[in-house]
Amino acid sequence: MSKELMQQNIEKAQCEIDSKKNIVKNGNMRQHYHFMPQTGWLNDPNGLIYFKGKYHFFFQHNPYHGFWDSMHWGHAVSDDMLHWEYLPIALAPSEPYDNHQHGGCFSGSAIEHEGKLFLMFTGTTNEGKGFEQTQCIAYSEDGLHFEKYKGNPVLTAPEGIPTDQFRDPKVWKHEDTYYMVCGASCNNKGLALLYRSKDMFHWTFFNELAESRGEWGYMWECPDFYPLGDKYVLTFSPMGAGEHTAVYLVGDFDYETGRFNSHVNGEIDWGLDYYAPQSLLTPDGRRVMVGWSNEWEWMPAWKDWGPTYKEGWCGSFNIPREVRMMEDGTLQFPPIAEVETIRENPEYKGTLAVSEKETELTAGDGVCFELKMKIDLEKTDADRLELSLRCGEGRKTTCLFDFRKAELIVDRNTADGWSRGISRSLMYLKGKKELDVHILSDQSSLEIFTDQYQNNHSNNIFAGDEQNKLQLRAIGGSALIKDVETYGLNN
Repeated sequence: MSKELMQQNIEKAQCEIDSKKNIVKNGNMRQHYHFMPQTGWLNDPNGLIYFKGKYHFFFQHNPYHGFWDSMHWGHAVSDDMLHWEYLPIALAPSEPYDNHQHGGCFSGSAIEHEGKLFLMFTGTTNEGKGFEQTQCIAYSEDGLHFEKYKGNPVLTAPEGIPTDQFRDPKVWKHEDTYYMVCGASCNNKGLALLYRSKDMFHWTFFNELAESRGEWGYMWECPDFYPLGDKYVLTFSPMGAGEHTAVYLVGDFDYETGRFNSHVNGEIDWGLDYYAPQSLLTPDGRRVMVGWSNEWEWMPAWKDWGPTYKEGWCGSFNIPREVRMMEDGTLQFPPIAEVETIRENPEYKGTLAVSEKETELTAGDGVCFELKMKIDLEKTDADRLELSLRCGEGRKTTCLFDFRKAELIVDRNTADGWSRGISRSLMYLKGKKELDVHILSDQSSLEIFTDQYQNNHSNNIFAGDEQNKLQLRAIGGSALIKDVETYGLNN
């Protein structure tokens, strides 16, 4: 009966999507080239994988409303991670371990095993003992229709780990063994637990892969772990770590002991809207990472879930980014090269001398655009450079490069009459001759990349089409901007 119940719940959700999708797609705030649901709510990316010639994105999904509730797994496929075909819901709540209105099929990952597509997810329920999270498996022959494993759950929270703080499995294979890392909390400190299996169904605890000593919050959500060059990378979203919402650690991993020794750490993104990134390996060997363009810790304190829920949807993914390692072991996160395929109306503006008088720029339609430029630090004597984005009707988002304080500030308090918040990060300028800037703007988001894609800010804004101007001005001197190029982006 359980298999039939899941199919019934999938069909019910699909009917809801099909009845609303043509209305929802006309919403004023809908993104143009970022991934988002056809209807309803989206949060974490799940199960990112290249399988049988297609990129598969699964995602945390409430198909019924534009706010969080009972979690399903949505599903879509693509040839380029930009143009998407939506497929039927992959997972719906149906079992005692996941069939709860405020639970469901929580986040997880995907792997190919014996020619089948396996999904590992966190089942969340509450049967009177508080929320319980367990790790579960579903699989598919065709990558379209999924069946939950009859032996679920395959893992329960170990002793000392709260049952509601054990989630988000990421699975991979090394030689003849499968490994899985889960996010957890112990004694109010975040950690990543490592398990292993020979057959994907029977799992045993191996070791604590890594742990917080208090510096990285009380819970690690959505851990990801993979090799990059001759090192290993661990990423996670720490809860209770203030402005740190998506971090990476780089170091060495020992498959004999199951311990990860990190010696480099950094921020994937300093913005207010980057969370729960997960990665996949592309056929050409790139490690590509995708994050949720929202964030839990600030959201409940806001007015509501955001203006888009009134249009019947909420949530999108940040642009996919490649993960690359620099010579010093730090990481950079440039947008995938595929973005270049949706460029139009290129403009090459060369060099601009910017004074305290505002200089206007044009980039596509001023709403969906790409801007690349370099600040010549040797020929800039200004204290600050102010780049105003999505300006119009007295509103704007301000990107402030403060050269004296060595700080980058993105202020959206006057962006749209709804959004609030300022994101900040350090600019390391010592010995540098120039500072590169790369911006991607969509209908409801701004992604700002600087310093070779190591200093990034992703922020949602809900600006209208009339907010389509870009302005530059120097403060306390002049600035020289060179290699300025802009594009419209049309998907």
